[in-house]
Amino acid sequence: MNDRIVVMEISGLEALHLAGIVGQFRDLVAGAEREEDPAVTRLLPDAYPDDEAASREFRRLTGADMLDRRVEDAGTVLHTLGMDGGELDPGSDPDTTITVALGETEARAWMRTLAAVRLVLATRLGIQDEDEPRTGDARFGIYEWVTYRLDGLVTALDRNLSDPPTA
Repeated sequence: MNDRIVVMEISGLEALHLAGIVGQFRDLVAGAEREEDPAVTRLLPDAYPDDEAASREFRRLTGADMLDRRVEDAGTVLHTLGMDGGELDPGSDPDTTITVALGETEARAWMRTLAAVRLVLATRLGIQDEDEPRTGDARFGIYEWVTYRLDGLVTALDRNLSDPPTA
């Protein structure tokens, strides 16, 4: 689909931070040690919660494909930010506003990536319950910011996909 269904404006500084976080996420899920990392394991579904051996086998058979898709999605985010080839230099003016226009496929890749980044952060921070107080670690601010961006994207996607444009 070539039509842009979501248009976001973010600051250059925000784009740089987001690109850094998504780049780290991509490196994590593409890395050789990904199967041993609890945060990466949390990204893979527990297909058989009552049968640990069956769940482990399911992850063994499907996990690499799922993580490869996460790497591709992260690449889409970096590409649409203009950060994959170094075209964008918001560092020269962090107050620059960047407009990111996404088609449905790109928006869904963003949504999956932000949700996965949020899950990795939650694992690293030990968040088990959304209502837990979040103090003392600066990463909680990043977690909240990613949550804010994800919520905005989901809202925009829901609005734009449920109310198609009229001719």
